Amino acid sequence: MDQKSSNLPTETTSLPDRGGLRDRFSFSCHGGAKMAAQAYAMGSREINQHFNIRNAKLLAISFVLVLTVGHGIHRSYGGGDTCEWLLSSGRFLGENVWQPNGCMMHKYKISEVKNCLLNKYIAFVGDSRIRQFFYAFVKIINSDIKEEGNKHENISFEDRSTSLKVDFLWYPEVNNSMKDCFKAWTEGARLKPHLIVVGAATWSIKIHNGSMEALSQYKTNLTLLTPLLQKLAETNDIYWVLQDPVYEDLLSENRKMITNQRIGLYNDVTLSILNSSARSTAAKVKILRASKLIAEETIAGSLDGLHLPETTRDINAMILLNSYCNRIVKPIDGSCCLPQSPLSLIQKLTGCFFIICMISCIVVTYFCHNWRKNKPSTDVESGEEKKPATTSLSNPEKLLLSLSKLGLIMGYFYLCDRADLFMKEQKYYTHSTFFIPLVYIIVLGVFYYDNTKETTMLNREQTDEWKGWMQLIILIYHISGASTFLPVYMHVRVLVAAYLFQTGYGHFSFFWKSGEYGISRICQILFRLNFLVVVLCLVMDRPYQFYYFVPLVTFWFMVIYVTLGIWPQTGKKEENGSCSPHWAVVFKLRSFENAFSVWPISKLFEWQGFLHEWWFRWKLDRFAVLHGMVFAFLYSILKKSHLLSEGKGETLFAPRLSSFLLFTSVVVFLTYSIWCANCKSKTECNELHPYFSVLQILSFILIRNIPGYVRSVYSSFFAWFGKISLELFICQYHIWLAADTKGILVLIPGNPVLNIIVSTFIFVLVAHEISQITNDLVQIAIPKDNYVALKRLCATVFLLGLLTLSTVERLNE
Repeated sequence: MDQKSSNLPTETTSLPDRGGLRDRFSFSCHGGAKMAAQAYAMGSREINQHFNIRNAKLLAISFVLVLTVGHGIHRSYGGGDTCEWLLSSGRFLGENVWQPNGCMMHKYKISEVKNCLLNKYIAFVGDSRIRQFFYAFVKIINSDIKEEGNKHENISFEDRSTSLKVDFLWYPEVNNSMKDCFKAWTEGARLKPHLIVVGAATWSIKIHNGSMEALSQYKTNLTLLTPLLQKLAETNDIYWVLQDPVYEDLLSENRKMITNQRIGLYNDVTLSILNSSARSTAAKVKILRASKLIAEETIAGSLDGLHLPETTRDINAMILLNSYCNRIVKPIDGSCCLPQSPLSLIQKLTGCFFIICMISCIVVTYFCHNWRKNKPSTDVESGEEKKPATTSLSNPEKLLLSLSKLGLIMGYFYLCDRADLFMKEQKYYTHSTFFIPLVYIIVLGVFYYDNTKETTMLNREQTDEWKGWMQLIILIYHISGASTFLPVYMHVRVLVAAYLFQTGYGHFSFFWKSGEYGISRICQILFRLNFLVVVLCLVMDRPYQFYYFVPLVTFWFMVIYVTLGIWPQTGKKEENGSCSPHWAVVFKLRSFENAFSVWPISKLFEWQGFLHEWWFRWKLDRFAVLHGMVFAFLYSILKKSHLLSEGKGETLFAPRLSSFLLFTSVVVFLTYSIWCANCKSKTECNELHPYFSVLQILSFILIRNIPGYVRSVYSSFFAWFGKISLELFICQYHIWLAADTKGILVLIPGNPVLNIIVSTFIFVLVAHEISQITNDLVQIAIPKDNYVALKRLCATVFLLGLLTLSTVERLNE
């Protein structure tokens, strides 16, 4: 050892230049790295100082105010009529999917059409293109109708079950014959149409060889016809269809004179006459411009260059039905021409409550501020007066402030999804709309990683991370309409099951470790789960079961509590002799599994009316909570038996067992994905999902926790979202999506990417603020004292009474 020590200086001094160079290089590298780290830290602090969550929320408030004022001005000063948007503008989202600008178009079913058109008479008046329109319309009611017979004659259709009559009247030119037809209807004909669709021009171009004299005559005849149309429009719905373009290359020789240039001239004449007439009378003939826009994109698929492809005619028929029937049927996913629903009694009472809270908050804050400002504080030792120290808000002030902020937020919810202010558009799935955002969030999640405080399996940071990335995927799934793609649908079903799995695991673990079954703990959990949903039920006029996931989790929590809390109780106290041993847990889990076969629970969930959707949701994941409880139970046994290695950097099990389980988990994970890709239908997949989803969940848990390093790190990005996952899930219903999740909220029209960025920014910050409000209120409303918490349950009874009143009022409408 001495020898080695004596050699070291010799080696060191033999290369002084290299050593010095190496030391200087090392110093410069470490110094540069240190300086870079310091610069990064300083930059981060500088950024966080100027752009933190508080400033982000102020920016979101500015966006909301500007957008609200902008949309309000747009609606008030023209251009805000959704019926006009439906009839005059739009774009194709994909093949045969038409999107009117700013509103959602409902796809009508036969039953809805019959309900809307009960005892109605409808007339299609015009040329061969209007005849195509007629057939597309009646085929929605009866798909067996054939396009046959003499094309240049009248055609009649009747549906006796609804006393519906639909006629096509052959009037290919705007002339005296068409005028006489409309004149007969205005002079009190016995059978007057409730709905009239009219249009003609190409026949005039054809038989007059496109002459300008024919155009002049068309203008004269339409001018004479317009007063009759206006008179009918006073009591009936009149739609004038603009002339669609043609595909000139496919036109036959006897139609070559029908050019798009001549069609444009006829359309210009029509618009000039009908629009000028509409300005001088209250009655208005509706002009169907959208048909022309649709044909411009699809006319290349025409067989003869003149008549539209069948899919294009179907879109026109749906536009007509949305324009006429939406005010009657009132579909949730059809916002075009949909009248605003009047405020219910509950909504009015809720609005008054929040207004009172806001006024009270302003008054209390003002007087408290002046009282604190004017009240001197005395130094006891010196007897000198000094300025009062900064004090925190009292509970009444916190309560009023929280409710006031919540009231303003609920006002935004109402404006987004109940008031006729912001635009809404329908979803359309493409692989890019789902997978590109998915890649973005994965990259962000991996980039923002940190070390966990604990290295135990499913520690707090890891479960928050798990909730976060699952919630982000579910959000992308909802806004992209990915439920139409079966493999994505099935994987998202696993994510929902994983949430319920965590519910069983988390609550079981808490009760098992603490043995605490006090009323305060239960009330706090129920409050956190249900507060936002109850408020939204009152503000948005929706039943409790509409927000299906919260009732589902609430029910399962109560089942877990009853299962573990009833005698003999299970938990940590078992070591002291006051709680049940392990065998009691097994017995209770068996009873828990059969809970739904017991009356009256079974009767509650067998109701196929109001709770049908909720029953379907429960059935899909009926074993997930039980699986989570069993996993928590087995995990506690393994941990107590010292069969797990949860130290930093250690594999969870012995090396061979860890390798085997890791390999098996990867195989199972991939096998499930392959099965989802080959599943034939949702019905078939949903039948097997409750039994197979647990394999995917367990595989993920093992992959995430077996390697020691992976268990020691987590994504702070995903964990941040995981802490507000419940609020994100609920808030998306109304301020990110629209029409109760059926569509997409449009804050910035004409720019889908920018719209998603801005609406997402506002949505996430609103969810975060609601989470903080809920945390503040739960501390005020639910004290830790069990006796006081029990007395305050009367407030819950009051809210349940309001919900019941809301439901009864809705059923009586």
